[in-house]
Amino acid sequence: QGQLDESGGGLVQAGGSLRLSCATSGRTFSDYAMGWFRQAPGKEREFVAAIGWRGGNTYYADSVKGRFTISRDNAKNIVYLQMNNLKPEDTAVYYCTVSRTVIDRPHTWGQGTQVTVSS
Repeated sequence: QGQLDESGGGLVQAGGSLRLSCATSGRTFSDYAMGWFRQAPGKEREFVAAIGWRGGNTYYADSVKGRFTISRDNAKNIVYLQMNNLKPEDTAVYYCTVSRTVIDRPHTWGQGTQVTVSS
């Protein structure tokens, strides 16, 4: 069974940028869809972005559309989430996920990385 390791979280001021990375190990997920979810304190976990196994199809939550970009490098087994123009409401733990397709529920989750945006 594979493992997902997120990195790149941290503290940033509003308007700033961060790039999250998700490295896969133990097995390849190059033929699966991958995505990012997040969970803010006191709130339910929510979908952020997803990308098809070939990388050609991407999907975003309305709240991040135009600011976040998901991409993947199957040769390196890494998925990225570039986050620009960050807002305080983006503060959350961000989780990398794997699913059979972009419309399926994730079956593998990473441990999460904290993103904090100060105003």
